[in-house]
Amino acid sequence: MDIGLTLPNRGVLIGVTSPGQMLDLAEAADRSELFRSVWVGDSLLGKPRMESIGLLAAVAARTKRVRIGPACMASFVLRDPVLLAYQWASLDLLSGGRTVLVACTGIVPQEGGRIEGELYGVSSKDRVERLVEWITLLKRLWTEDKVTFEGRHYRCSGVTIDPKPAAKPRPPIWIANNARGDRAMIERTHKRCARHADGWETSVWDLADLEWRIADTREKVAAAGRDPATFETHLYHNINVNEDREAAITESQRFLELYYDPAKFSRDAVAGWTAVGTPEQCAEHLRRFERLGFTEVTLRLTAWDQEGQFRRVTEEVLPLLRRQLVA
Repeated sequence: MDIGLTLPNRGVLIGVTSPGQMLDLAEAADRSELFRSVWVGDSLLGKPRMESIGLLAAVAARTKRVRIGPACMASFVLRDPVLLAYQWASLDLLSGGRTVLVACTGIVPQEGGRIEGELYGVSSKDRVERLVEWITLLKRLWTEDKVTFEGRHYRCSGVTIDPKPAAKPRPPIWIANNARGDRAMIERTHKRCARHADGWETSVWDLADLEWRIADTREKVAAAGRDPATFETHLYHNINVNEDREAAITESQRFLELYYDPAKFSRDAVAGWTAVGTPEQCAEHLRRFERLGFTEVTLRLTAWDQEGQFRRVTEEVLPLLRRQLVA
């Protein structure tokens, strides 16, 4: 199981981090052989933060090895797809073919989500339909010339994106979802991933819930005639290392509630979505996801001391986790 680092780019609004600090951590993760990837958050008005593509361009310039992308591009369906394809191709060239585009519908309960919908004239149903259309169009724009596309929400004729991305045949596209509700509805989101994406990302943390979701997704990948072994499964998670486990939970709860204001997080939700406690406790917490078969877990540091937490994760937690996984 690989490990990624998620930079908290909304943290510039709540005093958690700065642009320079995030780039320093990205570079440090790149130097370390413990991380396979570096991610950033994304939203426009729903949950404002530093814009993701601009930040990722800076990350690309400061790194050489790790793959990079948005942990979930909530603005995906709001962006013009031809412009996005052009921007992403340039980002992929800057990184030498290291990008992964993680698309999602971006439906959020915050007031900004309502404002986004009114501004762009997009309903929740529109977001789902646009997700599939945009993915289909981006794949073609990155691999074909003179593309003509007729969708319900977007049309274009004879469009060529040049230069093309560095990755061949194209950069991978994953779909992120954490659908709630009846099982049939959740399975539809899994089927969408299996048909249109190269990987699936989720921030669901309950082990029993994750177990059936990951199994169902892989079953649907196989049913679509694809090899589940080549389909990546990615978990968006958090970490706070502290011998005082209750202090780690308290700080993480404060972090998450400020980050997702006005959302509230119970103690159990924080402890479930965050590896908290001693290095041993954090490593054991993360091992559970390897047992479920996740190919990668990305970690966001839910602490105000970002450099200190990064050191503890890289010097104490991840070497211990690697030894345990090898064993």
